[in-house]
Amino acid sequence: MTSFTIARIETFVLCAPIDHPVVTSFGSIPERVCVIVRVEDSDGAHGWGDVWCNFPSYGAGYRGLVMHRTIAPMALGRTVDDPAVLWRELSARVHVWAVQSGDAGAFAAALAGLDTALWDLKARRAGLPLARLLGGAVRDVPVYASGLNPDDGPETVERVREEGYRRFKQKIGFGEATDLAVLRRIKDRLRDGERLLVDVNQGWTTEEALRMAPRLTEFDLDWVEEPVVADRPEAEWAALAAAFAAPLAGGENLRGLDLLRAASNAWFGVIQPDVGKWGGVSGCLAVGQAAVEAGKRYCPHWLSGGVGLMASAHLLAAVGGEGMLEVDTNPNPLRTLLAQPFPALKDGAFVLTEAPGLGIEPDRAAARAFLVHHYEAR
Repeated sequence: MTSFTIARIETFVLCAPIDHPVVTSFGSIPERVCVIVRVEDSDGAHGWGDVWCNFPSYGAGYRGLVMHRTIAPMALGRTVDDPAVLWRELSARVHVWAVQSGDAGAFAAALAGLDTALWDLKARRAGLPLARLLGGAVRDVPVYASGLNPDDGPETVERVREEGYRRFKQKIGFGEATDLAVLRRIKDRLRDGERLLVDVNQGWTTEEALRMAPRLTEFDLDWVEEPVVADRPEAEWAALAAAFAAPLAGGENLRGLDLLRAASNAWFGVIQPDVGKWGGVSGCLAVGQAAVEAGKRYCPHWLSGGVGLMASAHLLAAVGGEGMLEVDTNPNPLRTLLAQPFPALKDGAFVLTEAPGLGIEPDRAAARAFLVHHYEAR
């Protein structure tokens, strides 16, 4: 790998108002937020990364400061050969900060955003799409429509079907009657070749999940995502895997060794690390490869801005397998404005191009209306 030296790091905190909140079983998201990172090297080449911050949305400003005041000073002036080496080194350096503050997630997310930006920069310098730099192929990546709210899930399916989606993930965990009613309405309208998935968003106790398992059998689900809180004991996850007819999915709320273990354990059939929440490209590539090697589907989690969405798409293309890319269907101007040109959707898949790096550039002029903070470190 050709080395480069980090000369400048910019952090952008953005917030876009929305008319209707995104609703989940654990709470709602009243606004769409994003923290993106631009890294520039001493030759003027640059790359973009995304820091996870969507819940609670008011945490975006704090994570922008973690990026600017803690991570950026550690990275400036560093010569990078392999971004994964720097990610591991900086992760070790901030470990004591994470333990002392009790806020490991913020430090992990900031490092993830930096790591993605360095990989994008690396690929741009090489003149290669990120997927190809990572050893994969540029291909169309299957997608599914995510974020279907309980009050309008069936109507959302009708809308996004016209946009080209063929797979739909409904949020449940709002009570048995509400959940079953919305799922039956969607199931009755599914067409040939279409698939239904559900996400409980950690909304049930283990006892509730075991009670609901036989009730969901009628829907022939592609997977059941996070039926219980992610950190429940392994014995409970094993019991749930045996109870549900559909594969269990999870990973977005795990970090480090817990996530790597989940990639090869016996109860998850679908692994969903979040490129902006932990690991960046370096960590999520390793998890995805381990999952596919273990016979699982790698389906990157993403529910925020366009930079992280495209990083997830390239990771999926690089890892391969039978996975799908999550695409949030709720209104979010930061998704498209920060990923221009936004990929075309054809036959239920995003069309990736041979453009170098992530293949996109944020439209900073158009996104300026949503800019809350801009920090620069040299």
